[in-house]
Amino acid sequence: MNVVETKNLTKFYGKECAVDKINFSIKKGEIFGLLGPNGAGKTTTVSMLSCLIKPTDGDAIICGYSILSKSLDVKKRIGVVPQDIALYPTLTAKENLIFWGQMYGFYGKDLKSRVDKVLEIVSLKDRQNDLIKKYSGGMKRRINIAVGLLASPELLILDEPTVGVDPQSRINILETLKNLNSNGLTILYTSHYMEEVEFLCKTIAIMDLGKIIALGSLNELRILVGEKDKIIFSTINDIKEDIKYKISKIQEVDKINIFEKSLEVLTLQGRKILPEVTKILWDEGIRVKSVEIKEPDLETLFLSLTGKTLRE
Repeated sequence: MNVVETKNLTKFYGKECAVDKINFSIKKGEIFGLLGPNGAGKTTTVSMLSCLIKPTDGDAIICGYSILSKSLDVKKRIGVVPQDIALYPTLTAKENLIFWGQMYGFYGKDLKSRVDKVLEIVSLKDRQNDLIKKYSGGMKRRINIAVGLLASPELLILDEPTVGVDPQSRINILETLKNLNSNGLTILYTSHYMEEVEFLCKTIAIMDLGKIIALGSLNELRILVGEKDKIIFSTINDIKEDIKYKISKIQEVDKINIFEKSLEVLTLQGRKILPEVTKILWDEGIRVKSVEIKEPDLETLFLSLTGKTLRE
């Protein structure tokens, strides 16, 4: 079942096209990553999906409702964590959550229960009575996420939620999102940080200049651009050239480089063929000291797809 399905979603600002006929779907229970540099169109995309701005053309169906004709029904089913901190600095964390909870229409015991629950999720219950202005950047981000969770959404949309936070807070936020997803929450996550998308997301859409230029799992994207794994075997004894023939019979092997006491195998399926290559070496009496698999990351993929590095 798809929680999100876009249909040629497009947005122009005057003559400038910010989002150009994009199509993707998000399955129930997955974390979907929208990766791209600043200016790629990510924020405009999530703003349309959040019903904050209307598309120039196209549509999107979220939880079964059109963002064009049923925007109120969409808003009831999503939680949004914007890039900018949407909190009142002179109120405490708890007061902020109560305010936003009331904006959602919650009161009394239900509101208190929801506030307690989201504070527990973001691990800030012990700091709930501190003023937001006394919070660190990472703590503010976590309360920002808590606001997005108050209505128990079916879809949580996060737009660059770790911008400007320290490494420890970033890890805390990512682990929180992992836990939420493991409990069934569907998440749309935008970022220009490669490592975050790699850590979190099952499906990745790479966006640049308003277009989705690639879509799939990390492994599918690697195969798409032909980026290969490199398996490096360091051995105790020398490797003879004739072993090349036996290893080359493995279907997924693309290239083999042999040195005195090391072997390099290039392939698209490094982890898949590792046991088979290791067995061949063992059968030939070659004792392996260490094995390293170097896999292309999203930075490499983005460079292959666009011809440029991911700019800030």
